[in-house]
Amino acid sequence: MMNKVEKSLNYFKNGFNCSQALLATFAADFGLSEEMALKVATQFGGGARKGEMCGAVSGALMVLGLKYGHYHYGAVEEKTNAYIIAEDFMNRFIEKNGTVVCRELLGYDVSKPEDKEKIKELDLFHIICPKMIQCATEIVEQMLQ
Repeated sequence: MMNKVEKSLNYFKNGFNCSQALLATFAADFGLSEEMALKVATQFGGGARKGEMCGAVSGALMVLGLKYGHYHYGAVEEKTNAYIIAEDFMNRFIEKNGTVVCRELLGYDVSKPEDKEKIKELDLFHIICPKMIQCATEIVEQMLQ
């Protein structure tokens, strides 16, 4: 059986984006179907197509939301705790990678056609993205324990 890192990398290798890879890997643990996870995470790949927040990071935050998210009216402590957990994840990821911004991680902006060509030419989606997926998956695993 595949571990979580292998599973998330496998989703990516099979044509799903970073965000989808993260959410789908952990979805079943929280009663979310694979289909629903893949659908809901689709729009976050490539920093929501604008080179903003790394898809692996947004997917990871969705997973942490499934575990620690705020959903009770007026539950200030629950909301505060959820935000502390999000900040903790962000700090850990930044500590390892320097940033959570897709275009900074890749060195090019996926939303610019000339940059997207360079990303493909340099094979950065296959060099950088798997490292970000692995890192985000490992951090989520630690935080879910």
